[in-house]
Amino acid sequence: MPLLRHPVRPLTGIGRVLLCIALSVLAALLLMISPPTHADDSEAPKAESPYFFVDSADPATDRLPLKSTRVDVRIAGVIADVTVTQHYRNEGQRAIEARYVFPGSTRAAVYAMNVRLGERLLTARIREKQQARIEYQAAKKEGKTTALLEQQRPNVFEMNVANILPGDEVAVELRYTELLTPHDAQYGFVFPTVVGPRYNSPQGAAANKKWVATPYHPSGVASAAAFELKLTLDTPLPVKEIVSSSHDIDVDGVGTPHASVALVRGGDDRPANDRDFILNYRLAGDRIESGLMLYRGDNENFFLALVEPPKAVPVRQISPRDYIFVVDISGSMHGYPLDTAKVLLQQLIGGLRPSDTFNVMLFSGSNRMLAPASVPATRANIEQALRTIKEMGGSGSTEIVPALRRIAALPKAPDVSRSVIVVTDGYVTVENEVFQLIAKNLNRSNVFAFGIGSSVNRHLIEGIARAGQGEAFVVSKPAEAAAQAERLRKMIDSPVLTQVKAHFEGLDVYDVEPAQLPDLLGGRPVVVFGKWRGDAAGKLVVEGRSADGAYRNEVASDGHEDQTSAALRHLWARQRIGALSDQEALEGGNAQKNGITELGLKYSLLTQYTSFIAIDQVVRNPNPALATTVDQPLPLPQGVSNLAVGAEVPGTPEPAAWLALLVVLGIVVATVVARRRG
Repeated sequence: MPLLRHPVRPLTGIGRVLLCIALSVLAALLLMISPPTHADDSEAPKAESPYFFVDSADPATDRLPLKSTRVDVRIAGVIADVTVTQHYRNEGQRAIEARYVFPGSTRAAVYAMNVRLGERLLTARIREKQQARIEYQAAKKEGKTTALLEQQRPNVFEMNVANILPGDEVAVELRYTELLTPHDAQYGFVFPTVVGPRYNSPQGAAANKKWVATPYHPSGVASAAAFELKLTLDTPLPVKEIVSSSHDIDVDGVGTPHASVALVRGGDDRPANDRDFILNYRLAGDRIESGLMLYRGDNENFFLALVEPPKAVPVRQISPRDYIFVVDISGSMHGYPLDTAKVLLQQLIGGLRPSDTFNVMLFSGSNRMLAPASVPATRANIEQALRTIKEMGGSGSTEIVPALRRIAALPKAPDVSRSVIVVTDGYVTVENEVFQLIAKNLNRSNVFAFGIGSSVNRHLIEGIARAGQGEAFVVSKPAEAAAQAERLRKMIDSPVLTQVKAHFEGLDVYDVEPAQLPDLLGGRPVVVFGKWRGDAAGKLVVEGRSADGAYRNEVASDGHEDQTSAALRHLWARQRIGALSDQEALEGGNAQKNGITELGLKYSLLTQYTSFIAIDQVVRNPNPALATTVDQPLPLPQGVSNLAVGAEVPGTPEPAAWLALLVVLGIVVATVVARRRG
């Protein structure tokens, strides 16, 4: 006879206690696992979100059309030129349209795209974004093979290739250039390989953006697409050291001005493409090469100036500061990223001075402060904060805007300097809202951003630093935490150069970027882009205030025009587009759309308002309506758990069902124990 059909004696003593506890736990769990309610669910916004890839096992459709990515990098001086080739092959029996969301450098100036279809080479054209989309859809319906490259974020691109027939081999080649700005005499190149899953707030401006709905393999499942990267270095001085903190590499040519780098293949013959490729190198002498580079074009002339900053000088007296740490403990930070963040926070908070004050905010779907107001950085307060942080696990959504809004509302004494340190992986779609909030409401504080993880959203991390007049850091593993924390301390204690101004003597310049030079907080050079006319003669003068007093440095032109530096044309335009995009983010809306579109079309650059489109004029698919759209799945970034996608892996039991069952069983057990004791 079933257990619960026996007559049960009235519960007494411990029985009532156990039953109350069990019912309380059940109620709490139901609140935790229930979806958020709205006043009217029929009007609740539905945000696009990432999901787990499910292979249909249909042999007629190839759902993994991307077979490989090859990256060729050529670095000359401080300029990198990168060619990325994506190989698609349809091994199914049905025509497909492939959609692939992939990352790029935040500073990339994407200036060309070609498509190789068999023996034919299709050269893409730059078009206004909506016009390119119209042309793509028309060619797709006509049965023509066509490719469309769009920018969804400065570091997130989307490739669409339509009418890939069974057996087709399609190679899409895109090219970009970027400036490699050194810091502390160290140069670095980063190639992102995967877009992390983005939390898409229903209230955010990107709630309906389709690119966010990208499929992911479960954690630990590698991409089936091969990945290859080769890099060459040509520098004015011998290369002193080349290291990669992310990948195993083969290096040749150290000690000479010409070096080469290649990835070491792993045991499965495929290098990892689930994390950023990070390369750092130093030149002989451990100096930043200052100089003025001039390029004369057909219609316009461009220049680039790099000026080495003065050495940091420790100040005699350190003023007390208030530190606010804003820590992301959402689901995407669960596990390795949050463990890395905890090591970083131990270094940052543990290194505060007794004269400092601090507070910590932990945020995910909600947020809470560890104290009502900032507390003195006593050993007891520091240890209590670190204990609390150590016990935290990652779960929930990433509501960063409400968190920063609360930080902005914290009172601050006018004579106290405050630094806000944001610690996150940046997996959100509300970048512009964050930048606007920081620039308008945290302008009395320096805001620093630490990106945590193997493939962070550098657009958010770098944008926070620009909007908050701070600096961006990336910590990909715990071993890097101490050095990055020390770098932050040095920056805050002794700014290298303030009140920075630059002007030219003897060289007629115009359209100079940036319009206003920021303070230099660390060992980064002064970087100035612009156009010039007339004779290639003159000098750049940089002035400011350093810890030793007035600062002045001059960089003269030797009259040499470097005709190999045509990339300056694209780099200047990318810098101007970036400035307009920052301004648009602060203003809201699309007030700078016309200016950005004009620059994109004139200089053939991919932007948020311009796209590349390539169309084969041959009608190859007689039944285009029967083609299947396939979303290329991505691997989760290294160290990121399945919680980042916000759902369980297909085929595994629902956690809510298991939790409810366990609670019911607990109630049964509690009832039996109470009856027997009664």
